Amino acid sequence: MTGPACANCGRPLPPKPGARGRTALYCSAACRQQAYRSRRAPAPDVTALITEVGQVANRLAPQPPDTFAADLSELTSAVARLRRIAQLTLRAKEEEQIVTEEPVTEIVDEVAFAGRIEEHQRELRVHCYRMVGSYDDAEDLVQETFLRAWRGRDGFEGRSSFRAWLYRIATNTCLDFLRRNKRAPLPYDELPGVEQLGGPPQFLPWLQPYPDAQLDELAETRETMELVFLAAIQHLPPKQRAVVILNDVLGWKAAETAELLETSVASVTSALQRARPTLRERLPERRADWTRATAPTEEEQAVLRRYMAAATGDGDVRAMAELLREDVLLTMPPNPLWFSGRDTLLEFVSQSLDPASPTYFGSWKHLPATANRLPAAAGYVRRPGTRIYRAQVLDVLRIEDGKVAEITAFEPHLFPAFGLPLTLT
Repeated sequence: MTGPACANCGRPLPPKPGARGRTALYCSAACRQQAYRSRRAPAPDVTALITEVGQVANRLAPQPPDTFAADLSELTSAVARLRRIAQLTLRAKEEEQIVTEEPVTEIVDEVAFAGRIEEHQRELRVHCYRMVGSYDDAEDLVQETFLRAWRGRDGFEGRSSFRAWLYRIATNTCLDFLRRNKRAPLPYDELPGVEQLGGPPQFLPWLQPYPDAQLDELAETRETMELVFLAAIQHLPPKQRAVVILNDVLGWKAAETAELLETSVASVTSALQRARPTLRERLPERRADWTRATAPTEEEQAVLRRYMAAATGDGDVRAMAELLREDVLLTMPPNPLWFSGRDTLLEFVSQSLDPASPTYFGSWKHLPATANRLPAAAGYVRRPGTRIYRAQVLDVLRIEDGKVAEITAFEPHLFPAFGLPLTLT
């Protein structure tokens, strides 16, 4: 008797001894994404979006509150898409420095083209993010991708899909960026007077988190978005990185990847053979347990709640100690601080949480969040002598066996992208 098969490619699903919960439908993240995209309804065109805005606006009513909130959210989303299309059109027109009036039909065609590009905005932003590891840079690169597509729109001959054409432009845009900006992970410097558990980890000052809310319409799983994977692929040369993302993450065939990168299938195969061992060396052994997760588990959410409770107010160091693995690692990109080992980390934390300590930082509040398909705590601090809690840090947690194995603490300037306020009262 044959076992269950992948709902996308038909190949047998890998065995999962002792697995609990819902049975997997797909053999890989790539098959999950392909199946999702094949059944996803095409995005509406600009005219349809305008009609949708009018229909939702006309039915808005303050009562009942839940219906009003849902309609308002739908309206806001549609208007935001229209705004992005308009901004793209205007920015492209400004760059071309068009000063003469154009026929109305040409303007309509240009807006429609911008709308067609906008349909792929989210997945291309994720693609650029994987390539460069920075949310801010990915935002800039996807806009540059759209402008390049705009400038070259007459050159799209339809020999490949429109999506593949955009991915070609996005990948080349990222490769150009990486050629201009030489980025190489290097070990953290030793901290004087701090006894660490183990050697220094790799320092990636450009690494940033990615808001899960922007992944809601995409079938991105944890294995392709988690921070340890993002950090691992940053060790690959740019061309190898592109091949791994296109082939192993997005599920493109070697021939398709070769065509996009304008190279041979043999070169793609060789790049994969060189890249995969490097990735295996830099990924946690337990990572295989996470492959099909698209959101934090109930256990992880429970650990997050306990973590936030222990870090709230002036903190409960004992409660925090119970949550941390003995070899827990804390890094703070882009800052060069790192702490390895539970005792070392708690010594650092306890001094900043103790009101009697000369290094007391203030009182804390936290809000739950999710980043890169992992649980996260948005930390706000009220400094001594003040009344406002101000955004301070986003702690992204990697949890194994109910314990926090790694904390990556990011600066708060991306809070708005996560839908988080910058102050609490």
